[in-house]
Amino acid sequence: MALNMESLAEATSGAIGSLLSTTILYPLDTCKTKYQAELRAHGLAKYRNTLDVLLEAISSRQIPSLYQGLGTKNVQSFVSSFIYFYGYDFFKKLYLKKSGFKSIGTRANLVIAVAAGAFTVIITQPLDTAASRMQTSEFGKSKGFWKTLSESTWSEAFDGLGISIILTSNPAIQYTAFDQFKQRMLKGKMKSNREVESSPESLSAFSAFVLGAVSKCFATCITYPLIRCKVMIQAAESEGDAEDEAELKARKTISGSLHAIWKKEGHMGFFKGLQPQILKTVLSSALLLMIKEKISKTTWVLLLAVRRYLFLTRTRLKSS
Repeated sequence: MALNMESLAEATSGAIGSLLSTTILYPLDTCKTKYQAELRAHGLAKYRNTLDVLLEAISSRQIPSLYQGLGTKNVQSFVSSFIYFYGYDFFKKLYLKKSGFKSIGTRANLVIAVAAGAFTVIITQPLDTAASRMQTSEFGKSKGFWKTLSESTWSEAFDGLGISIILTSNPAIQYTAFDQFKQRMLKGKMKSNREVESSPESLSAFSAFVLGAVSKCFATCITYPLIRCKVMIQAAESEGDAEDEAELKARKTISGSLHAIWKKEGHMGFFKGLQPQILKTVLSSALLLMIKEKISKTTWVLLLAVRRYLFLTRTRLKSS
């Protein structure tokens, strides 16, 4: 029961942290995603950088459109984070219990993180696809969640599933590095008498922010070409696209999107939008982990209080 309670506390605090960080940084995410989705030869590009996307929204009086798809993205972030953190924490503790080890190694940690990430992606992919299409739509022309998905086939709702599964290595690398650093930092703070229902130790807000930023920056740089391909695969079709139907269909595959980037933008195109991606993902992940660390104790205490209340209520009913 203690294992399930702690896993539930981890999942809840992680999901709340994801929801808050997504909402705070959503305008930056929209500008970044629209810039990444554009694929045109040099000199013909509509956006020179992410700032151009923001200026377009301001000049066209479409600032609220910077939040198009926010509801869908929040649902996707909350659900995926809850499933991921619950699965990651649950299987990590189950591994330690079955193996008899006091700590988990980097290799086992990475395997568990990838497995939890892949399972999460499969469940939430339609939400992710819909949110990306809503974000990359022309300002003021974004459609609702159901209309966005209803206009496409069931298979199209899972566009980018393969590359999303591959990209589970990104958060896996980040959370594995974060968890290992966290364990080392908290090693000297562990209590000598560990009771089953004692509140877990947590990092300070600043330490969690720094560790989250460093670990996410490294993972993002390694996997960025695939990140941009995923955005292109899931993006809504732009009115300015001059490609025929065959070329647009080819861009919906990993090899097709990589070839299109090479053909139109050269090798530097694989890293177009890297700076805003690092800024957004580092801030998002750092905020997520910082918020999660600060509310994890509160979440644990609240869940423990609910558990004790239910236990006392059940005892009184039996005695009466």
